Amino acid sequence: MTQSVDNPQLDTLTQELAAIQQTGSKRIALLGSRHVPITHQQLIEMMSYALVLGGNRIMTSGAAGTNSAVIKGAMRGDPNLLTVILPQSLERQPQESKEQLQQVIHLVENPEQDRLSLAEASANCNSEIISRCQQLICFAFHHSHTLLKTCENAEEQRKLVTLFYFD
Repeated sequence: MTQSVDNPQLDTLTQELAAIQQTGSKRIALLGSRHVPITHQQLIEMMSYALVLGGNRIMTSGAAGTNSAVIKGAMRGDPNLLTVILPQSLERQPQESKEQLQQVIHLVENPEQDRLSLAEASANCNSEIISRCQQLICFAFHHSHTLLKTCENAEEQRKLVTLFYFD
C-alpha cells in the first residue's frame, strides 16, 4: 500500500497544469509596488488590458504605481471586469489616486481600517484580495516585505502565484 505524501512541488505543477487547461475566465489579482518605472507601468497596463480582453476578472488595490497601471489597463478593456479593494476609505487615498478611483465601478472601501497604519491596512487588504482570487500576479522588489508576505500567503492558500521582481 502506498502512502500519500504532501509534495508542494507536485501541488504547484498540478495547479499550473489546471491553469493552462482552464478555458474559462479567471479571477486574477494583480498587485505590486508603488515605486515603478514608467516603462514597467506601461507593460503592467498592457498585461491588465490583455487579461480583461480575455474575459478575466481583475482585482487590485488603489495605490499609485503598479495598481494604478492595472486600473488604467482594465478600465480601457472593460471596466465591469475590474474590482478595486482599498486598504482604507476613499477619503484616505492620495488626491492623484482619488480621481482615478472615482471612475471605478466596483470599488470596495475599508473605512474601518482608517485607524490602522497604511502598512497594516495594506496587509489586510491584500489578504482580502487573495481570498477572492484564483491567481496572483505580483510585481515587487526583493525588499518589498508586505508584497512578498502576500505571495507566501497566497501560496499557502494554494493559489497560483507569479512573482516578477523589479530588481
